[in-house]
Order: sequence, then structure tokens, then C-alpha cells
Amino acid sequence: MRYELTDLRLFQAIADAQSLSGGALATHITASAASYRLKNLEHAMGTPLFVRSARGMELTPAGETLLVHVRELLLGVERMHGEVGRFSAGLKGNIRLLANSSSLNGFIIPSVSRFLLANPDVNIDLEERASQSILAAVAAHEADVGILAGDFHTGGDAAGVRSVRYARDELILVMAADHPLAREPEVRFGAALAFDFICMSRTSSNFLFLREMAQRAGKGPNVRLHAHSFDAVLSLAEAGVGVALVPRSVAAQALREARVAGVRLAEPWALRELNLMVRADGKLPAFAEAFAQFLLNDPRVVATRAGGAVAATAS
Repeated sequence: MRYELTDLRLFQAIADAQSLSGGALATHITASAASYRLKNLEHAMGTPLFVRSARGMELTPAGETLLVHVRELLLGVERMHGEVGRFSAGLKGNIRLLANSSSLNGFIIPSVSRFLLANPDVNIDLEERASQSILAAVAAHEADVGILAGDFHTGGDAAGVRSVRYARDELILVMAADHPLAREPEVRFGAALAFDFICMSRTSSNFLFLREMAQRAGKGPNVRLHAHSFDAVLSLAEAGVGVALVPRSVAAQALREARVAGVRLAEPWALRELNLMVRADGKLPAFAEAFAQFLLNDPRVVATRAGGAVAATAS
């Protein structure tokens, strides 16, 4: 049974791309070389690993089984290099981080900035996703660290994941100071839906959550505009274009400067427990483990875990 790590990396790339040419491109080899290496690997395994179809390259049952082991093996190799590399040149490597919009914009970006400045040989692949998809991605080893909102239960996707409480935040409504809702100390979300909204982009986790809560209330938000950043959303709210649903951590500076008014929501889902997820088996590269601890130990984040300190710490 003769094959190389290059063959396994190519196999994983083809499986991810569902295409021979896509896998070849990802591993920086020609399509003909990729085809030769794949045939060599299938010969070594003694069974076909892919079925070619109109939709591309689909894994056979044997290929599905091999992919699980290949992901584990390549992660182990990456971890090995990370562990050894610490002794020669400090932390080195690439970290895959998935986060929902609340944690990303309210807490993570400042922490990431400081970590990268302190560790010039570490790169971070950062992606925003809805909370529901982050847990499964960490369990499937598609990410090293995930930060999401809400509870999760052991079993299913959570079986291979370890959770640590990360931060506490709150979703609030923000609007111009002269907006009718600005006079209210608290409001039900269903009542707020009678007013115009400014929202994040249609694919953002923030908007997807807002839409889901509106559907539960039996209504649909009248969205005047979808913006691509919370800064733009806050500016539009300040200008009186509409109401916005944002994390208090994101709106903290605008609230302190009285650029917008903030109103609490009389909804249990408005209080947000943010959890940090890593693999339960502990097989994180040293630099990824150091990054997870850096996120958890950020003083601004720690303050929110003390209880009820979201507003006071601008979180």
C-alpha cells in the first residue's frame, strides 16, 4: 500500500470541491497529475473512492469512510508541526474561526487584532455563519474554534464538541432619539414590527435570526434597506430611516455618545449567551489552543461573564 500525504491532501481537496479539476487547483497540481495520483490512491486502497456523475465527483461509501480518517490524519500532521514549531519560532499556523454576527462584531474583532499583532506567524481564516451551522462545522473538523449564541445539547452534532461559556450580550432595538419607540423603556418585538426596519445583509446571521423571530411573532419586517455592516445600520438608524435589531455590544459606543436611543426587548431570546466551541478530543494545534484561551481571557469578555455587566462594559 504505497501513497503519500500529497495524495491524501488531493483526495480531501477533490472531496471538498466535488471536482477533480477543483481539487487539482486547490493543491496546485495539474489535472492530469491529479488524475494519476487519484488512480494510484484508489489502487492502493483496492476500491473506487469516487463516482463520476453529472454533478461532479461523488464519494463512494469507501470514500466517505476514508475522508473521515484523512481529515483526522491531516489535522494531526498540522498539530504536529504546530507543536514542534513552538520551540523554534513561536506560534505558527492557520486557524479556522467561525462566529455568529453578534460575537464577531461585538467582541471578537478587537481580540483578533491583538492576537495577530502579538503572533505575526499565525493567520486566521475568519467566517461569519449562523449559530445553528457552527456547532456542526466544529464537530466535523471544518473549524478549529466556533463561537455561537444559544444553548446546545449533548448528542448529535454536539457529541464531539466541548463548550465553554464565552460572553453575555443582549439584543436591543436602536433608533433615532425622536423615534416613537425611543420613549418606551421596553417593548415586545411583535409591536416593534409595526415600524420600518434597517437590517444587515440578507445572508447575515443577524438578519436570519431577526426574520425567524418575526415569523414566530406571525409578522414580517418591513425592511427599508439591507446594509453590509453594523456601522452602516447604526448610521441609518441615527438618521431616522428605521429601527434596527443589534447586539448591545455593537451599539455601546453609539449609545454612550447619544447618537441613537436604545430600547430593551421584553423577550427571553434577547439575552444572548455566547459559547466558545472546540473539539472535545482536545486535538487542537498549540497555536489554535492558545488563540481560544486568548479569546476567553480578553478582559472585556471576562467582564460580561461576571453577570449583568454587558452595558457597563460596552459589550
